[in-house]
Amino acid sequence: MTEIQKNINNVLTKMIVYSDGNKHDIAHFLKVYSYARMIGEMENLTERQQETLEIAAVIHDIACPVCREKYGDTNGSNQEKESPELVENFLKDVEIDTEMKSRINYLVSHHHTYTNVDGIDYRILLEADFLVNADESEMSEAAILTARERVFKTNTGKKLLTSIYKLPAEEA
Repeated sequence: MTEIQKNINNVLTKMIVYSDGNKHDIAHFLKVYSYARMIGEMENLTERQQETLEIAAVIHDIACPVCREKYGDTNGSNQEKESPELVENFLKDVEIDTEMKSRINYLVSHHHTYTNVDGIDYRILLEADFLVNADESEMSEAAILTARERVFKTNTGKKLLTSIYKLPAEEA
């Protein structure tokens, strides 16, 4: 096992503990992580981009417990507001450099913002989270088709979305 994979496994374990037995939250981030990892690999991210993406995918919903307690829901804008400090504290003892920690914090703190997407890691995190959220929230086919047009930019993400949700092929 590589040092990067050990690091990611440590983050996965730490996030499972952080989730304090909330099986829905654990299942959710594991699914998002799985899709993000696959899309990143299929889209040929650099090793550094891949590690950044995978860690961000694992902790992307770190603010959900705080939001449930503080606001009574997990609204995306509240998650983004509460995330920065939580991510910073969570990553303190994770063996990655300051620049990567900063990028992960940015990704987690913007994972409900679909505008000004400034990198493939950000794009893939949005796609992976949408793949899971569309199912968990039982989104309509029309909403999923709109997301395919507006959100999905990677070939792998589009292929997964189209296959999972049995969408009609994209028009050329």
